[in-house]
Amino acid sequence: MYWLTAIVRPFKLNDVYDQLVEEGIGGMTVTEVKGLGSQRANTEVYRGNSYSHDFIPKMKIEIAVSEDALERVIDTIVNSAKTGKPGDGKIFVSKIQQAYRIRTNEIDLDAI
Repeated sequence: MYWLTAIVRPFKLNDVYDQLVEEGIGGMTVTEVKGLGSQRANTEVYRGNSYSHDFIPKMKIEIAVSEDALERVIDTIVNSAKTGKPGDGKIFVSKIQQAYRIRTNEIDLDAI
């Protein structure tokens, strides 16, 4: 099992979400975040407003996936979030040692 964290442009969230649902991935956590990367203080438009300060609005998507689905999910996010310009985002992958579903006491893959 793996914990996948993707940082994407806010206006690409719906595209990423729709493609993940098509791939059968339904469980995810989405958080509005701000950050900066290699693009630094470039101006970006978000919800009709122009931002030129150091921290740029982004969306963080977190998903627990099985090893079998990992590459497929990464490819789906890359293909649906890419604009080809700096600031498209990043994907980080970590190994999950154990997962628990609190309600049913299920463990590992059954929990996700």
